[in-house]
Amino acid sequence: MRMLVLEFNDKDLPNKGIIEGTGIMITPPIDEDYWYFRVLLSDAGQAIVGFPKFKTIGIGFAQEEDWSSNLPFACSAAEIYNHIARNKGSNEITEADCVAAIEMVRQAARRFENLSDEEWQSKQERLLP
Repeated sequence: MRMLVLEFNDKDLPNKGIIEGTGIMITPPIDEDYWYFRVLLSDAGQAIVGFPKFKTIGIGFAQEEDWSSNLPFACSAAEIYNHIARNKGSNEITEADCVAAIEMVRQAARRFENLSDEEWQSKQERLLP
């Protein structure tokens, strides 16, 4: 297992896709620095990232073949991994590392959103099938 380290990007990200007062949400300009949280999985730069996404925090891979494969942070780590796994890239990156990194980002997002235990539970329950 790789040593996983959670990084926090403290740059002020662009408008996060929300045009205030209009009810319009768009995809903002996105580049390799558009993330709040990141856990590197390889020396080639593949990582699990948590990033602003339409009033929530999405989790996905930093480098994607199938663009826009991500899910909200309140989904379970296993559900997120199963949804994004096709973008993993290198076979040297293990499922266990990915799931652990996703859980690190989920918990960071929960703290970032300042969710109580009750709010966290409710947010997760709303996403159950």
